[in-house]
Amino acid sequence: MTETKTRTEPKRRRHVTALQRRRLRVPRTGLYEQAAARLRLLIVRGDLAPGQQLLETDLSDALGVSRTPLREALKQLASEGLVELRLNRSTIVAPLRRDELTELFEAVSGIERCAAELAATRMVARDVERLEALQDRIQWHHDRGELRDYFEVNQQIHGAIVGFARNAVLKATHDILLPRVERARFFALSADGRWDESVREHQEILSALKDGDADRAGRLLGHHVRRTGDIVADTLDVQAEDAGAAKARRNVRAIITRKAGL
Repeated sequence: MTETKTRTEPKRRRHVTALQRRRLRVPRTGLYEQAAARLRLLIVRGDLAPGQQLLETDLSDALGVSRTPLREALKQLASEGLVELRLNRSTIVAPLRRDELTELFEAVSGIERCAAELAATRMVARDVERLEALQDRIQWHHDRGELRDYFEVNQQIHGAIVGFARNAVLKATHDILLPRVERARFFALSADGRWDESVREHQEILSALKDGDADRAGRLLGHHVRRTGDIVADTLDVQAEDAGAAKARRNVRAIITRKAGL
């Protein structure tokens, strides 16, 4: 009996040690995730136009990855609604379709309105300070005409408000729709007058949140999101589609390789 116990102990120790090693290993970020992140940024900011064809050869060369991680990246972006995979294996940047955008912003408006109502009653002092600092930053970038920097902070504000609602289900639902919403928001900010209007609306939303006025905060943020959706839909006319088609003929490899930081 004693001999049997002695023989099994080393195996147990080896087994425990192996489990510990697996738990301590730091997971490596996959190449496909890095490729997806770079392509996502270019699509959201309009550098890769709606309807633009994405050839695997060009993408693989420009991103410096093989076909396998590239295809995984494209599948990820397709699940986010940013690209469309075709049966003949060609991939395009997902077009901006009026009906789909209307439904998207109806959903996001409801989610963010609910988030603002909850955040108004659940925010603590450090949350208010965080939003005030972000508001100062978007005003700074707006005054200097720095649209892309403004956009980054704008997205942080929306994400912060949803986070301050402290509702995990609400946040998870919002995260699923976020990539498609980001692209449309950037598109809307480029419209005449919307940038100035957006800054004013953000200031009003912040004021309502600081006052703890849940009804007003929810109403203002819901209107702000719907207004963005309306502007995108109104801008999607024949001229915009023609411009997108012309841009779609540009060389994808050149677009990716010349962007700063990519």
